[in-house]
Amino acid sequence: MSDLLLLSEAQMRRIEGYFPLSHGVPRVDDRRILSGILFVIRNGLRWRDAPAGYGPHKTIYNRFIRWSRLGVFNRIFAELARDGDGVLMIDATHLKAHRTAASLLKKGLLPRCIGRSRGGLTTKLHVLCDGRGRPLRLHLTEGQRSDHKGAEALVKIMPEAERLIGDRAYASRWFRKTLADRGIAACIPPHRSHKVQNCYDKNLYRQRHKIENLFARLKDWRRIHTRYDRCADIFLAAITFAAIFLFWI
Repeated sequence: MSDLLLLSEAQMRRIEGYFPLSHGVPRVDDRRILSGILFVIRNGLRWRDAPAGYGPHKTIYNRFIRWSRLGVFNRIFAELARDGDGVLMIDATHLKAHRTAASLLKKGLLPRCIGRSRGGLTTKLHVLCDGRGRPLRLHLTEGQRSDHKGAEALVKIMPEAERLIGDRAYASRWFRKTLADRGIAACIPPHRSHKVQNCYDKNLYRQRHKIENLFARLKDWRRIHTRYDRCADIFLAAITFAAIFLFWI
């Protein structure tokens, strides 16, 4: 066990209160199983290839699926990422879908959030982060969807803020008006084709690299950089778990 990657005791103390209570037979140690989940997602492994030191691979997989469907990771993320610092940043990135995720694409009751874009079959991850580059809100769409479709969803759950930084993809009048109605100043460069060239703070706009760094860190996790999960809710749970570990504990 000494050679295995394990969540620290301090990290576990921050999140252990959100786990469901165990009934009947005591379950396998949460710290060991969560560390196994982390190891699989970070290294892009099949669940069956998880090192035996983390416990039975079926237990690791079943625990991840069950807690994902129960919304455990969503609750942890929502609580830890509840408040921002007055500055928001918005952007989106494409995540390549592996052929195993894209199989049976048209079957099932729930949307898969996999579409065809220039990069092939992809999923688009839309993110709101704070001024330190820590994710606050996450949303998935098909890869060919415009950034504004993601923005429409994120606006509904956007925390209070003083300013929002975005690139030209968010320079529409609708989005600017939505921000103004909420008392949020937009730091978004205008399109050259727009008749009204809105001013923006160029010094503040330079901070946008932080959300690009956020995407880079998330994509270091191989099961996020390449999507293997067929179900969008399970894939989003994997992204959420990675975001919790990387930025909030």
